[in-house]
Amino acid sequence: MEKKILFPQIGGIMHGGDYNPEQWLDQPDILEEDIRMMKKAGMNCATLGVFSWSTYEPREGEFHFAWLHDIMDKLYANGIYTILATPSGARPAWLDEIYPECRRVDSYGVREHHGVRHNHCMSAPVYRKKVSVIVNKLVDEFGNHPGLLMWHISNEFGGECYCPHCVKRFQDYLAEKFDHDIEKLNKAWWTTFWSHTYNDFSQIEPPYRNGEFSIMGLNLEWKRFTTWNMTDYMKAEIAILKERTPQIPVTTNFMKEYDGLDYHKMQQPLDVVSWDSYPRFHNDEESFSDTMTENAFDHAMIRCLKKEQPFMLMESAPGLVNWHPFNKMKRPGVHRLASLQAVALGSDTVQYFQWRKGRGSFEQYHGAVVDHLGTDDTRVFREVADLGEELKKLKDLAGTVVKAPVAVLYDWDSLWATDGMKGLAESTRNYIKTCRKAYRNLSALGVDVDVISSEEDYSGYSVIVAPMLYLLHPHVGERMKQFVEQGGHLIATYVTGYVDENQLNYLGGFPGDGLKDLFGVISEEIDTLYPSDRNCVHFAEMPEGEVRDYAEVLRVADGTNVLGTYEQDYYKGMAAVTERTCQNGSAMYIAARLDDASMQHLYARTLKKAGVSMYKLPYGVERHTREADGMRYVFYLNDTTGPQIVSGVEGIDLLTGEVIKGILTLEPYGVACVKE
Repeated sequence: MEKKILFPQIGGIMHGGDYNPEQWLDQPDILEEDIRMMKKAGMNCATLGVFSWSTYEPREGEFHFAWLHDIMDKLYANGIYTILATPSGARPAWLDEIYPECRRVDSYGVREHHGVRHNHCMSAPVYRKKVSVIVNKLVDEFGNHPGLLMWHISNEFGGECYCPHCVKRFQDYLAEKFDHDIEKLNKAWWTTFWSHTYNDFSQIEPPYRNGEFSIMGLNLEWKRFTTWNMTDYMKAEIAILKERTPQIPVTTNFMKEYDGLDYHKMQQPLDVVSWDSYPRFHNDEESFSDTMTENAFDHAMIRCLKKEQPFMLMESAPGLVNWHPFNKMKRPGVHRLASLQAVALGSDTVQYFQWRKGRGSFEQYHGAVVDHLGTDDTRVFREVADLGEELKKLKDLAGTVVKAPVAVLYDWDSLWATDGMKGLAESTRNYIKTCRKAYRNLSALGVDVDVISSEEDYSGYSVIVAPMLYLLHPHVGERMKQFVEQGGHLIATYVTGYVDENQLNYLGGFPGDGLKDLFGVISEEIDTLYPSDRNCVHFAEMPEGEVRDYAEVLRVADGTNVLGTYEQDYYKGMAAVTERTCQNGSAMYIAARLDDASMQHLYARTLKKAGVSMYKLPYGVERHTREADGMRYVFYLNDTTGPQIVSGVEGIDLLTGEVIKGILTLEPYGVACVKE
């Protein structure tokens, strides 16, 4: 495969962050000092204008851009490029005063007041018009600036709007989806229950908190509509930029596996995907290694939205944040470790929020490269500057990608449907956590793992794991069957294939859509366990496994191999883990929520069968590979506070220049990038 260079102007890995010079226009000495310190920190890019609308346009129709010209010119003269944001993430007060329909309506039907951010109505025609004006003005002023590297669309899209504009668009969206046939919708949503049948699409309201929220299909379609509507709004901004500056790529910054928008859909009009990473480092609920693995899952999920090219780490905190329940400082070495984890997992950028701490308002205590102290001799600044030097050593990685042999399926529809279902236990369903656990247990075996949609192409993978894929999109069952028939190895768990795309239960047994034949099992019942309940699974070839939270009772078809059986309760001796072979492929079904050690044993068994190379790693050590143009770069990251030794490593560590011949020693929080 060839390299996919995102920014040839940079000549390597981008190092930058959000810069808010409009907050310091009355202190030119600070602005001059910023550029000096950016160069010292090894910064080659700055993100500008994210929340600058009221500075651009303090009153309707009155525009001021001279300050930004001055900043961008000086940055470019000093070798620092600009990612320029459209300012639609936060509106000026005059706009909401003159055009109140731009303000969102909440889920009780109440119009929100002016304030905060990310609360515009996506549907309001006047808001789209005013955004069009300011975006066109930005293109007029900066579209041909030599330092303009990329457009950044708004900021961290999120939320919902229940205003009349959005309600009407929702009704039209439903009419289009159901072929303008209200009976088709009624059937799909099972509206005869509680006598909720609709006579016309105009009767349908969103799931107001004081209205109709008992129809599962309605709740799910509202989530889908919100993604569609937000994406439609975003595309309106992108259309202006693409028409006028087609040579400039566009992105927007996603937020973790944010539960309000389906990023699989929303990424489509973007040239590059980016996201904002703010792990809760050093918390007292999990190990540091668990926190790092959760962050790795998030990187992988974002990376796989456009897995044929690198992604961007758009925001991260060089120190602490201000909005976690406990805003703990990053300990020495953690900033380097977390930043290089992003690079190891496919990011061609390390960027921060923010460059300099503001003196006041909501984020005055959010971490930054430059503290309120205002000097370049702080611990955080030194760590950022040191990282800047190390990133220069990794310049050849730019454009390389992660080529994983294994994928975990993660769907927003299954997240929404599982979260909203009335069944099981609200506190233990944990769809996202279950997907993360699958990723963690696979990664512990030293393999690279993608996180993809169930609707994505399965070719190229040897093993696919589908944790709790409660909702099945059309044709997913058939695609899984083809994957196994063509030699792939599929692993699914309890709560797979219970409902179709409208949240109607499959008849004839779970998992539906033909999967019961593929796996050779039918889930007849599912037992929801209290925290005090205990059960175990007996295996012939591995240690006994512990069961928590959920246990399905299976019917097993002839020809299906039983790998493990329950040890307790009335279903003692019945199948808990099964496997069915099909030509050169296999389909494993894990009917209970098992402990990590058992899952790793089962995954290792399947990886071995699939011919996937595994690597023995000490606890808390990550291994990730980037490759292109015949070159491979293998990262080893030590997520522990003690030294770790990894054997079987051969190559040159690009960060130290050391030649590794078999044994790699990692210092606490240490990282190596080995060119093989």
